[in-house]
Amino acid sequence: MAIVLKEPRSLVLDEVRLVELTESDVLVEVLFSGISTGTERLLWSGRMPHFPGLQYPLIPGYETVGIVREAGPASGRTVGEHVFVPGARCFQGISGLFGGAAHHLIAAGSKVIPVPAGLGEDGVLLALAATGSHALAGGALPDLIVGHGVLGRLLARLTVALGGAPTVWEKNPVRMGGAVGYEVIDPATDARCDYRSIYDVSGDGKLLDTLIARLARGGEVVLAGFYEAPLSFVFPPAFMREARLRIAAEFQPPDLAAVMTLITGGRLSLDGLITHRSPVGDAAHAYETAFADPACVKMILDWRTCP
Repeated sequence: MAIVLKEPRSLVLDEVRLVELTESDVLVEVLFSGISTGTERLLWSGRMPHFPGLQYPLIPGYETVGIVREAGPASGRTVGEHVFVPGARCFQGISGLFGGAAHHLIAAGSKVIPVPAGLGEDGVLLALAATGSHALAGGALPDLIVGHGVLGRLLARLTVALGGAPTVWEKNPVRMGGAVGYEVIDPATDARCDYRSIYDVSGDGKLLDTLIARLARGGEVVLAGFYEAPLSFVFPPAFMREARLRIAAEFQPPDLAAVMTLITGGRLSLDGLITHRSPVGDAAHAYETAFADPACVKMILDWRTCP
């Protein structure tokens, strides 16, 4: 059984066929998967820009935790291990983009990440935490983070864990709570124009001129969200500040390893970030809630209820 986007805004729970297990693969029984309000929202709405492998019908999802039920002799994994699966391409006759939202998955043993069983549903947050870690690895810690959704919160927690003290902008009062070790403010109340490092996770490309105007000379704006429309900015203000722009792409295996080190060392907590849970049989409603309800910071699907 898998979440199948037949076409934009048409989502069903349907039976699909898996490819054959090879000696380097594992079969994972999925416990929980997350719904991404960035890329999956664009897939669901039909607004996703051209992306390799994009075609409907498709199976989304890259935030998955489960248990290894079969392990090939060259997989390096053990039956019974709890693992994080960052997506999969294991379906016959249907695109897996990114292929993690299914009750069973086949993936290379080298691609799955062992996680403590006690991490439970919070394990779905590893992809976003690794995305934040990847963004941070490319430059200075942020002075300012734009957006207090789940990625903004993880980025702020990572910054604090690494010794920083960021300010976070958030306009929606519903999302201003939940800060741990940092301050969340309405940008309308902030007069600073000397930020050295601004990380934008809002996905709102129209903010670029505003952010450049808040930079100190030589400062950097890091685009750590995903943007559906072309980006542009007014050149003279950026020129006068000698501004730098950096794009942070998807996480890599070292980012997952770095995040796991912080979590197991007690320096990074994932507590309190999952706000909504849904049985997988109610997936269509869960996706709509994840994308439309500002109080929903993170929605997960519970595959233990799969029919």
